[in-house]
Amino acid sequence: MATVFSARDVRMDRDVAIKVLHPDLAAALGAERFQREIQIAGHLTHPHILALYDSGDADGLLYYVMPFVKGESLRHRLDRDRQLAIDEALRISMEVASALDYAHRQGIVHRDIKPENILLEEGHAIVADFGIARAIGKLGEAKLTQTGMTLGTATYMSPEQAAAEKDLDGRSDIYSLACVTYEMLAGQPPFTGPNSASIAARHALDTAPSLTIMRRTVPDEVEEAVFQALAKAPVDRYESAGDYADALEMCLMRVGTMSRKTINIRPTETTKARRRHRRRRRFALITSVVLVALAAGWGVWHTASGRSQHGSLAVGKLDPHNVAVLYFDDASDDHHLRYLADALTEALIKDLGTVRALDVVSPNGVAPFRDAQLGTDSIASLLHSGTLLKGSVEGVGGQVNVVIRLFDGNIGGSALDNLKFTLPAANPLALRDSVVGAVAGMLRSRVGEEVRLRRQREGTGSVPAWTLVQRAMKSRRDAERDAAAGDTARSGLGFRDADSLLKAAASVDVRWLEPVQQRADLALARALATSDRLAATPSLDSGVVLAGEVLAKDSTSASGLETMGRLRYRRWELQLAKSPREAAAILDSAESDLKKAVATDPTLANAWSVLSAVYNQKDNFVDAKLAARRAYEEDAYLAGADRVLWRLYATSYDLEQFSEAKQWCEEGRRRFPKSPQFVRCRLWLQTANTVAPDPGDSWASLGTLEPLVPTARWPLQRREAEMLVAASLARAGAKDSARHVLERARSGPDIDPQGQLLTVEAFVRTLFGDKTDTDEAFNLLRRYLTSNPAHRAGFVESQSWWWRELKRDPRYKELAAGTSH
Repeated sequence: MATVFSARDVRMDRDVAIKVLHPDLAAALGAERFQREIQIAGHLTHPHILALYDSGDADGLLYYVMPFVKGESLRHRLDRDRQLAIDEALRISMEVASALDYAHRQGIVHRDIKPENILLEEGHAIVADFGIARAIGKLGEAKLTQTGMTLGTATYMSPEQAAAEKDLDGRSDIYSLACVTYEMLAGQPPFTGPNSASIAARHALDTAPSLTIMRRTVPDEVEEAVFQALAKAPVDRYESAGDYADALEMCLMRVGTMSRKTINIRPTETTKARRRHRRRRRFALITSVVLVALAAGWGVWHTASGRSQHGSLAVGKLDPHNVAVLYFDDASDDHHLRYLADALTEALIKDLGTVRALDVVSPNGVAPFRDAQLGTDSIASLLHSGTLLKGSVEGVGGQVNVVIRLFDGNIGGSALDNLKFTLPAANPLALRDSVVGAVAGMLRSRVGEEVRLRRQREGTGSVPAWTLVQRAMKSRRDAERDAAAGDTARSGLGFRDADSLLKAAASVDVRWLEPVQQRADLALARALATSDRLAATPSLDSGVVLAGEVLAKDSTSASGLETMGRLRYRRWELQLAKSPREAAAILDSAESDLKKAVATDPTLANAWSVLSAVYNQKDNFVDAKLAARRAYEEDAYLAGADRVLWRLYATSYDLEQFSEAKQWCEEGRRRFPKSPQFVRCRLWLQTANTVAPDPGDSWASLGTLEPLVPTARWPLQRREAEMLVAASLARAGAKDSARHVLERARSGPDIDPQGQLLTVEAFVRTLFGDKTDTDEAFNLLRRYLTSNPAHRAGFVESQSWWWRELKRDPRYKELAAGTSH
């Protein structure tokens, strides 16, 4: 084996060096690439770059290759340890960034930074393999390789490199190094996928999961440094690799001393959004605990509200820019102003949400605290909000009294300001504008900067029309609550009352589109409130007509497009199409409408959620996951958040992104502890090859699952769960016990009419690794496809990793073709 020399240790003649290295290295990687390495080498002699140096020629000589170096690559280290200590990950990244900064100043862009090309020797990092680098500057713009998607490694490739841009600079290497830093900290790269194209798309469009969620011990400063380097646009990243090294060094000082230090990290819009998302996610996890506590009638929260104002919250802990507007109280005797209290609350949330300096909790986020007997200090802590607004409305004669209080969450929820004013009840629009303006003034002094509200025009100056719409929205909310409680008669009356009010509003102001849009949304709500296909059909039909009216007057209406897409998806979901071709057309139309909606207004969480479901139905798991992530990031408290989390888990599982699948499964379990889905996902994860088998935990999950599943569904769910326990046993080496459990879990068409357990058992059998179990897997699949011949085409086209081993067997093609015996 040839010797590799370092610039620090050896000086030798170039011809001698080539003679020594060429027989092995040229044979291993090809003489042409070896010559390219020599071309680049003359410009790089850095302590963290492995080099052959020629004392008689200023050009020097350089070669990087792992098999010829002592020590190991970072890839080998990560394969063994998965995650590195935070300080070690930062130090390695700093040394690589320093080497890259040197290379960039010499006019060299590496273009293939990845763990395989980072060598670890005696505790230090050395950059390796400039084989696809592009030399500029001193080499006279010489292109040593062709540009394009095929160069570099997709997992670590910058968005601009993935797009085959020709004029890459050092900021592309910074992005790639940030991906490596992320992997050292999180245990997985920021983006993965089934192929290079899907990974490249995620680099361009997706946002990586928060490091502080993937690994809770990662300091916020470290995440901000990494995510600035991961900015999609090069201009938003560090200006140089040296700047990235400096930021990491400051982070390392903080990790090493545990003292707070100021790090010069530019807060881009991406990092600001991540801070907001992190707070939302943190609250999302805590809220589940609160809701369980409220449902159980615990008194501890009420007790907490009476604690000392300075008890548990440290001064300065909560960000005053994070604002929660609690639902206003209706203090009138007969509660006839509830609609106005809700309207004022939601108007404030909507308008304050347009202020770039503020992070405002969504209506769904504050809704759990509407009637909760919690003190403002407890709410501030749970919402992680440094500023709270709480108000009340009261009708006195022909006047409305409004009281608004501003609270500081950092000093026990103490009131900072108090506003009181009275306005005529006959002019609620003026009341709304007065409230919004007064709150803006209160917040100016609170956050120490200008708060400019970009009010969105309501589209009407008619007080009667506006009031009718607000009353209708209250009736709709009440009806939806009754429907969720199973009171169909009362909910039906509420829906009809809401529709009548909206019709009246539309007749009062015929130019105002809002009542028509609200009627379309109401029709959708009625269709969602029932699983009866016949009962839902009239609502779906009228909803499509009404959404069509909105789009006829404004073809770019994001709300109209969202409602139309959701109505069409609901029609597809209830199987109202007359033929498979019509069903496919409905699904395509729903996808088109929803894509236009989110393109017009990317904040539409529900549109992203349903679009994710559409993609999932088309087996487009990458886009399904991306859309679900956008839905959750826009509003972690949206209705159906449990379904979004389940889809995030399921798509991650289907894409073999098991670390992320585990993350979403655990988050779903924390937020929705009564949902059986997030116990099932723990069982399914036992089939993943990167998850250590734990039969004891699987048996415990089976016991946890039973009380959560409706009695009628338990026989089927129990058998599926037992098969997954068998998977855990088989992977743990207890194959005989696993086979016994599988046989006991089998059922007939009375319990499993669709035969879905046949496919589950067949998949589990593939985990045994024995010929007899493989044979049995084929027998089970043959039975399933015989009973469900319509599924044969989908089975043939399936890209599921479940059947990867079986596809290597000639019997798979015969099975898919229906010719096996």
